[in-house]
Amino acid sequence: MPERTTRQRIADALRDRAAAGSDLADEFDTTRPQVYQHLRHVAQSLDEEELLVAPPECRDCGFDGFDDPLNYPSRCPECKSERIAEPTFTIE
Repeated sequence: MPERTTRQRIADALRDRAAAGSDLADEFDTTRPQVYQHLRHVAQSLDEEELLVAPPECRDCGFDGFDDPLNYPSRCPECKSERIAEPTFTIE
């Protein structure tokens, strides 16, 4: 049986539980930017399932209207805070 790719293993993990990009990066020994790249491909390859994203949120002002939920912004466009909660992902 061939070994599963990182994308397949990420998708399997997200079918079991919600996770943030940094959690997935730690679990699969990769970087957070690579995880986000993998997630974009996973989202496109799903047929009957869907990648659900709880968007990033500013911990200071609560802003959650970021343009790209498959990204981890460095700071809030509203209050300029750098205290941003990571988006979390799951597959249903």
